[in-house]
Formats: sequence, structure tokens, C-alpha cells
Amino acid sequence: MQVLSSLKTAKNRHKDCQVVKRRGRLYVICKSNPRFKARQGNVKKR
Repeated sequence: MQVLSSLKTAKNRHKDCQVVKRRGRLYVICKSNPRFKARQGNVKKR
């Protein structure tokens, strides 16, 4: 999984890629080609 500052290019790599927000982080997930996974953002510490 890559940690990227911009997910715009990661989303456009493959037609099955989609952007999902989980636990304050943005993820790019791709079911058909899992090597396109990417993440953006950190979890805020309390």
C-alpha cells in the first residue's frame, strides 16, 4: 500500500479503483488489482 499526498492520480490508474473514507483516512481500493491500494491522512491522536 502506498501513502500518497494526492489520491487524484491513484484513483485514475484503473477503472475499478474507488475512493473510500474509513476512520478519518482516505483509501483507494481496487478489487481487481490489489496493488493499486493507496492511503492518505493520519488518525488524530487524543
